[in-house]
Amino acid sequence: MTERGPLYAVSPLDGRYARYTEPLTDYASEAALMCARVEVEVEYLIALADLDATPLSLTETTRENLRDCYREFDAEDADVIKQLETSGYGDYEATNHDVKAIEYFIRMYLPDEDEQGPWVHFGLTSEDVNNLAHRLLVKPAVEDVLVPEIRSIRDALADSAREHRDVPMLARTHGQPATPTTYGKELAVYAARLGQALGRLEAAADGITGKLAGASGTYAAHEAAYPDVDWQAVSRSFVESLGLEWRALSTQVNPCDDLAAVFDALRGVNNVLRDLDLDMWLYVSDRYLGQKSVAGETGSSTMPHKVNPIDFENSEGNLTKANSDLTFLADYVTTSRLQRDLSDSTVKRNIGSAFAYCLIAYEKTQRGLSKVTPNEAVMQESLDDNPEVIGEAVQTILRREGDTEAYERIKALTRGQRATLADFRELFDDLDVDESVKAELRALSPAGYTGIGAELVDELDN
Repeated sequence: MTERGPLYAVSPLDGRYARYTEPLTDYASEAALMCARVEVEVEYLIALADLDATPLSLTETTRENLRDCYREFDAEDADVIKQLETSGYGDYEATNHDVKAIEYFIRMYLPDEDEQGPWVHFGLTSEDVNNLAHRLLVKPAVEDVLVPEIRSIRDALADSAREHRDVPMLARTHGQPATPTTYGKELAVYAARLGQALGRLEAAADGITGKLAGASGTYAAHEAAYPDVDWQAVSRSFVESLGLEWRALSTQVNPCDDLAAVFDALRGVNNVLRDLDLDMWLYVSDRYLGQKSVAGETGSSTMPHKVNPIDFENSEGNLTKANSDLTFLADYVTTSRLQRDLSDSTVKRNIGSAFAYCLIAYEKTQRGLSKVTPNEAVMQESLDDNPEVIGEAVQTILRREGDTEAYERIKALTRGQRATLADFRELFDDLDVDESVKAELRALSPAGYTGIGAELVDELDN
């Protein structure tokens, strides 16, 4: 029988989009979780050996060999752990428990299992290992995979904003022609928003916490075995050695408010990008933006001429899916029946999927941005076709000159009807104002009525 490949994957994350999601493999796969659990168990075992109170002794060679269990973790190791859990391996019967399988895996690497084996997983509950392992994966997945992609989009927007800072463009409020802006300034708004959202995400990732306090968060087993040891200090030192903040108060479960903050911050990033996708789509639809065609690419199965904004559409869909998952995760992982129930375990296995939908969307947004360029001729034509947008400037200048009917005068000329520049000039000729004011009014044009839009791009550097 022919081996089935990615085309038979149940999820598009491992099938159609596998080339985009591959960077998350080291943080979101089952093997990655196994490796992180091994790291937690190994480092905890070494920490126990460093306590004067325990008789456990590990040579430097043994310590390095143990650390190689996670430093050089590979597919063969993952397969051994899975066998320990499901079918048994060597002298070990099947555990039917994923964390217990990790314990036995580590015991296999001890030079004296009879003496040293009992210290593996000493005093711990599975959630002590799992909460730390998950966070050892979530933190770098955000910081090393997602954040660089978001920053790349932000930088691309900022660069394009600077390049096109002076390109005038008709703005639309409520979908209707409004006070002109510049294309660069609009991109700068998104770059600034994305930068702020990115800052919130980085702060949330930096605040990820870990707990190690036993079956109900009381250190009961530890205290029973060694009541003279300051187990809170040991726990804090150990958690912080893993690069996480220490959580002093917990049940068996780390309450996961820290993870919820990460998910919510990611949603904030995604909301900015989805807003960007929608606007870019509309700019393409209005022909304000042209798209570079890709050789050999088909836009429509029946209309050969089409170059569709597929990257922005794809990004929009994946961002929406990601946010749906992130909302669910943030709501779910912060609740637990009493001291612990198991429902969160299967839910947390889907964190990687939510991150993967984010990553696909970020790739697509970047691709979409790389393919668009301002169609300045169309933008100018649109401005020329809507001279009524200078009405705001006209009535504001007339207000300055003391005209109490300024707004009503321009409203009568423009609201619900097309007004030409000739119509405005005819109005200017009849105004009872100084000739210098009339000259000021005649000099107005839609393309020139962009305020300090171009200069506002400089705020990106502040």
